[in-house]
Amino acid sequence: MQEKLNIAVFVDYDNIEIGLKTTLRRDFDVAFVLDALKERGDLVAKFAYANWGRQDGATRQMAENAVQMVQRIPSPRGDKNGADINLALDALEMAFTHQHVNAFAIVSGDSDFIPLVNKLKEYGKTVYIVGGKAFTSTILQQNCNEFISFESLLPDLPASGQPQTVQLPGEYRPRGDRGGRGGDRGDRGDRGGDRSGDRGGDRSGDRGGERGERRPRPAPLDLEQVLPLVERALQVLERRGVQPQLGLLKSTMLQLDSAFSERAYGAGSFSDFVEKLKKADMVNVSGSGGRYVIERKGTATKPEHPALKHEDLLPPLRDVLENHRLEIENGCPVDDLAAWFKEEQPSFDTTAYGFQQFTEFLNYAQDKTVVRLEPHQEQGIILVYLGAEFYPPAEPPQPEPVVVAQQEIEEEEEYEPQPYVEGQPTIFEPNPPPAKAKRAPVRKRVPRSTGPKGGGGGGSRRPPRRKKPE
Repeated sequence: MQEKLNIAVFVDYDNIEIGLKTTLRRDFDVAFVLDALKERGDLVAKFAYANWGRQDGATRQMAENAVQMVQRIPSPRGDKNGADINLALDALEMAFTHQHVNAFAIVSGDSDFIPLVNKLKEYGKTVYIVGGKAFTSTILQQNCNEFISFESLLPDLPASGQPQTVQLPGEYRPRGDRGGRGGDRGDRGDRGGDRSGDRGGDRSGDRGGERGERRPRPAPLDLEQVLPLVERALQVLERRGVQPQLGLLKSTMLQLDSAFSERAYGAGSFSDFVEKLKKADMVNVSGSGGRYVIERKGTATKPEHPALKHEDLLPPLRDVLENHRLEIENGCPVDDLAAWFKEEQPSFDTTAYGFQQFTEFLNYAQDKTVVRLEPHQEQGIILVYLGAEFYPPAEPPQPEPVVVAQQEIEEEEEYEPQPYVEGQPTIFEPNPPPAKAKRAPVRKRVPRSTGPKGGGGGGSRRPPRRKKPE
């Protein structure tokens, strides 16, 4: 029996708000995220971190959903990661002091939380990441237990193909498009998200054009792209000797790929996803009434188009970046880069490589240091810069060569210790001769003086010899 999950929610409000406004043109509503998390367990604690003095519209929706707002006052030096540090410390403290909390949901797309995710998993906690696929680090998506993409939570487009008119809670609408305050949740969104939209979104909406419009849910991906993951999960269950039912199959697929979502393939639920696989004749499905048993085909199903890898799309992107290097040096909008890519690389379709949006592909390229993305909050767009691989680190300075005369080099090469020959001249320092043993000095015997006493200095002379008589 699966353990009941008691989930603590931690919201990095600044990160998630900027990400949604620049990628989906929508304001963040915490109620929308909490509804998705309630399907997975009980929410026992909810915290949100921001400088709430500048978030008048957001404070109301946080209060209505009983989210505890943690005030973060930035320092004069602008501590950019202040909210990240506070969030990580509080999450770790709760993991140590509240043993009944066995799951954590981090609402952010910042890659700085990767160490926190790894540490929580090390202590046996289930970790959910909630964010947009277009701005959440792919490394963060792959290292949590389950990634819940904001794109998968959006309602489906109408069958007629017209732009959807359903407004999500708290999402941005230009002033001319705002209708009466009808409905419970729509009324709350107009009251709570109106003010923040006046500050950030209306400026882009007043300019007109596509950059100020709300973006619909991305088009679904082809089922052929998920077939390798489905077959791999079924093989794992077969080796375990377990009957592959719906819930077990999905949990196994999430273990293999935590970023999997059936909504990315146009299914409203996992049972609908399996029905799509059955209609496409990709798996065998037996049973009814929610007790489906999924099995692989007798012969391995080969897709019409083999699965393409994400990294295969990076070389054509590098070519486009090199062709427009001068335009990208100081940052260019994502839409401009997408237009250049479509014009110069028409044979490459990002959806065929598993990316629902071009921005999602650029987010992957950012983790590969090919590009660098910076959101522009006032304009509501994302600017693209060249990544670190276009600026390789400079080589360390080499020591200056010492200029030596050729004659000196030859002499140094030919130099060998020479024996010392006394009296022979040499330009090199000769080897010192072996030291001779020193003998004690011989003390000479001084004869006694024969001169008169008191004679000055005569005592040291010998007396003259006397001549022999003839």
